[in-house]
Amino acid sequence: MSKEKPSIPKGTRDFGPAVVVKRNYIFSIIRRTFEKFGYLPLETPAMEQLSVLTGKYGDEGDQLIFKILNSGDYLGKTTPADIEQGSKHLIRKISEKALRYDLTVPFARFVVMNRNEITFPFKRYQIQPVWRADRPQKGRYREFYQCDADVVGTNSLLCEAEIVQMIDEVLTTLGLTDFTIKINHRGVLAGIAEAIGEKGREGDICVAIDKLDKIGKEGVRKELLERGISADAVSKLEPLYTLEGNNQELLQQLQTILGNTEEGKRGLKDLNDVWTYLDNLGSNALTTANPSGNPRLQLDVTLARGLSYYTGCIFEVKVNNVSMGSISGGGRYDNLTGMFGLPGVSGVGFSFGVDRIYDVLEELDLFPVSAQLSTKVLIVQFDKESELYALPLLQKLRDAGISSELYPEAAKLKKQMGYADQKNIPFVLLVGSEEMASGKLKLRDMQTGEQDELYIDDIIAQLKEIA
Repeated sequence: MSKEKPSIPKGTRDFGPAVVVKRNYIFSIIRRTFEKFGYLPLETPAMEQLSVLTGKYGDEGDQLIFKILNSGDYLGKTTPADIEQGSKHLIRKISEKALRYDLTVPFARFVVMNRNEITFPFKRYQIQPVWRADRPQKGRYREFYQCDADVVGTNSLLCEAEIVQMIDEVLTTLGLTDFTIKINHRGVLAGIAEAIGEKGREGDICVAIDKLDKIGKEGVRKELLERGISADAVSKLEPLYTLEGNNQELLQQLQTILGNTEEGKRGLKDLNDVWTYLDNLGSNALTTANPSGNPRLQLDVTLARGLSYYTGCIFEVKVNNVSMGSISGGGRYDNLTGMFGLPGVSGVGFSFGVDRIYDVLEELDLFPVSAQLSTKVLIVQFDKESELYALPLLQKLRDAGISSELYPEAAKLKKQMGYADQKNIPFVLLVGSEEMASGKLKLRDMQTGEQDELYIDDIIAQLKEIA
């Protein structure tokens, strides 16, 4: 019997210790920032009822939900007639659960189920994996982590302004300097649809415009025509793709294009309010320029975000000096909890794509050395006597909060030093007969090769200073 070669599903990855340490560095900065702005942690199950997820992400999103087969003989309850009615009908018979597609819909479900215990406005953050049956490619995986922050139970645009602040703070703390936070409003898009004579068709227009970066102006034109948007309306849309000027100038140009459309006026008012809040907060997103000379926060009227539940401001974040899709996005969703029987609860939130952020930091070499270390000191031993001598030293280092290891056997010095090199351990403590006699231990800096002879208390003080 041949042995099966081990493998993992396409679009998933194992993470070794060196990678997990770097990922945890990203998570810790995001978590710290969320908590600084008053967001509380939440976790929901990996599985949701399929009915909870379907219909929330548009037709394209529904196709990418990973379904879970019912336990037992799931085909036993089906009939030939079920099979004849096609896959959509069959899925309802054989699958009642699915892996979560994002963290926002499970959050909305949680809010509805726990509405009597929650204090509104309710601010939560959630850092968990999600699954999408997408075609794997660079920066796109089938299993990946999202880091969401949402607030529900308030219409205040202070929340949108604080989202801009959190995005800016996290990315700046991670060492990124050339990124753009794009903002738009679904009301602006609805107003545009009305102004070009296609009122109510903003859904079709949004799905096409959302692909502008990928398929270009001609590709968008072709898709809009295929979706039944008139050629005259498509031509009227095209000046939007090339609007220029600073944010205030763009808002003024939009005012002219949108005219007196109700939705357009609502969108422009909301965007102006967000700018006012950020101005009063002294936001770096307004005052700090990218190398291109533009402020980090940019109004982008072509930003549509395909998810069907957004109703107000929408966000997307791009790092400009790498070839990568958006690393963060979100928006306001006035009607999401209404789908679960709790109308009138407005919410706004956004998500960081940690896998993409990781790839960006790797490409730009922005992980600090401290984010790549686990053990700080390796104690090298030479025989049973030195091992016993080293044990209380090991405990003393750990009690002082210094991550330490004692090599578990009296191997050759070269082997023990090689272990320290492989694990990027910055310091090695040598404990031989000479050191045991004097009480002074040799502390070697693995990067410089320098060696000091010090008592254990002095070693601890020195290592804590370096930390």
